[in-house]
Amino acid sequence: MTDQRAIDDGLRRQLAALGDRHIAGWKVGLTSGSARDSMGAGFRPFGYILPERVFTSGSSIPLAGIASPGIENELCFTLGRALEGDVGRREVLDAVDAVSPAFELNERRIGRNAPHAERLADGLAQWGIVVGAPRQLDWERFAFESIAVTLRCDGDLVDTVAAVGHIDDHFESLAALARQLWRFGRRIDAGARVITGSFTKHTVAGPSLFEGDFDAGDVAGIGQVAVEYA
Repeated sequence: MTDQRAIDDGLRRQLAALGDRHIAGWKVGLTSGSARDSMGAGFRPFGYILPERVFTSGSSIPLAGIASPGIENELCFTLGRALEGDVGRREVLDAVDAVSPAFELNERRIGRNAPHAERLADGLAQWGIVVGAPRQLDWERFAFESIAVTLRCDGDLVDTVAAVGHIDDHFESLAALARQLWRFGRRIDAGARVITGSFTKHTVAGPSLFEGDFDAGDVAGIGQVAVEYA
């Protein structure tokens, strides 16, 4: 059974650690694969992204100082206007400005079997993001479910994951994030970047070059993103 008080306490502790610092945006957690609903049906927690940890595609990032690093292919949405309150998918469609191919960079700072509240207080292992070129799409019509994402490490194929059946609707995830943040007196500001869930997950074993491709079959996909761990 989900302990709602403990979960809320974990999120409050995360925001207390953030304080009044400026942030670049947010992550929506537990939206895909085996992690979906792992803390309760429909529960979509958040983690914050620091501006100094937002990198452009092709960046080189030193491994030194990152404990147990990991990497995940994700989509990164940029908001053209703020989202707050009890919003739904319609409001999100009107607010999104662009989408980019991205990586989430993770850091495992606590044990794998840590309680839910500790994982939430820790920001769900968020460390930073790498963002490729933005695209503006017909948000109503673009078939996000047609995307298939590949991850390569030093040129070798690591994984390919199709969106269909794997990840929540991205606009519903953004709405869930806005509603969750509103419970704690926060909002998604205009200009914020939001990553909406992992396609692939991979442990970084040492210096390596990672490349992600967000292909959509017969139509133009979202694009490519790359990062080097040095």
